[in-house]
Amino acid sequence: MLNLLRYNAKPRLLALGAASLLNFTLLISPLFSQNSSPPSSDFNGNGVVDFPDFLLFVTAFGSQAGQERYDAKYDLDGNGEIAFDDFLLFVDSFAASSQPPPPSDPRLTRIELPEGFHIRIYAEGVTGARSMSLSPDGTLFVGTRPSGRVYALRDEDGDHKAERVIVLARGLNNPNGVAVKDGDLYVAEINRILRYTNIETQLDNPPQPEIVNDAFPTNRSHGWKFIRFGPDGLLYVPVGAPCNICNRGDPYASIGRLDTNSNFSIIARGIRNTVGFDWHPETGELWFTDNGRDRMGDDVPPDELNRITANGQHFGYPYCHGTNIADPVFGDQRSCGEFVAPVQNLGPHVAALGMRFYTGDMFPEEYRNQIFIAEHGSWNRSSKIGYRVTLVRLNGNRAVSYEPFAKGWLQGESNWGRPVDVLVMPDGSLLVSDDQAGLIYRISYSH
Repeated sequence: MLNLLRYNAKPRLLALGAASLLNFTLLISPLFSQNSSPPSSDFNGNGVVDFPDFLLFVTAFGSQAGQERYDAKYDLDGNGEIAFDDFLLFVDSFAASSQPPPPSDPRLTRIELPEGFHIRIYAEGVTGARSMSLSPDGTLFVGTRPSGRVYALRDEDGDHKAERVIVLARGLNNPNGVAVKDGDLYVAEINRILRYTNIETQLDNPPQPEIVNDAFPTNRSHGWKFIRFGPDGLLYVPVGAPCNICNRGDPYASIGRLDTNSNFSIIARGIRNTVGFDWHPETGELWFTDNGRDRMGDDVPPDELNRITANGQHFGYPYCHGTNIADPVFGDQRSCGEFVAPVQNLGPHVAALGMRFYTGDMFPEEYRNQIFIAEHGSWNRSSKIGYRVTLVRLNGNRAVSYEPFAKGWLQGESNWGRPVDVLVMPDGSLLVSDDQAGLIYRISYSH
């Protein structure tokens, strides 16, 4: 029977009933296998051993059986042929992957996620980790605030954990924002944008930065910046309001962009303090979070998720907050009806920072083009709120739900971590930075 399976079956017949065969063998494999540490069988490189890997194995098994080709990648026991013993080794690997090992950091057991999702540490020792940017070559750049550092993280062996944590720069002025374009790293300090040219060829000996623009305000209040390159190739830069509530005029409380000559122009106003934005993967419109003002009470105003549909729009600050909450100081000067209302009112004082549309293939289809938001957590509310990653589900351009996705950094009134930014990796996993714990987390999904 084994000889028949090994040599005479055609690939088409081997694929027939593959799911049933795999399920049956998962039950009986302990009777055959003596391998306590099965070799990796992640043939498609998505970070888990799953059913697509099984189909790849079956195809290779059948191709060899039909004397078409032999691929050593599928010869798991290395004996020169792809046989039933290799199939049992694959089943061992499949079973091991379907139950990921427990987190190495016991704190991660506190994080609650939807069924099928798992959280692990991607990098540690990243003091003050804030905004993230991934290069095409796989280097993760991470900005900070008061520590003044910029990091480069490298996963050299493909195990979904960064082995190298490199300090590229020290002593900068709140270098929160990082962005990569054409091999150069851009870093946003409070009053200027820097560029480190050809950075990935010089990680161990980074060059001195060039000044791209040093004409931004020097105010520290809301002066730290999140930056990203847009679909138009230009660098988008916000300028926060230099206060809790005030009306200082341009360039404060805005989002703008640098043209090819590094000149700054405003595209949207009335934005108190955005520390995260992204472009819709289908429409190309810019969506952003905004932090609401303080000292109006525990439950007002909300933070906001907004959408820019045309240049020059105004989103209400300092006159109006949320959908229709008039400011007690400036609200009598203009009506809330004059401004663009939020797509979604977020929690009051949750400090909504980084956001991303989910564009990966790892998570279930229901998550595609939905929005993940890192909520840093409240600082002066009588009862703490936030300290989590939330999900905003969309139907077209309309928000239909706002719900927790990952929570547990806040335990009662004590928090051990504060999410700052989110980033979708090429394999579809989601990275989350934490400036309190100095960690980068990786959230993955397996069936």
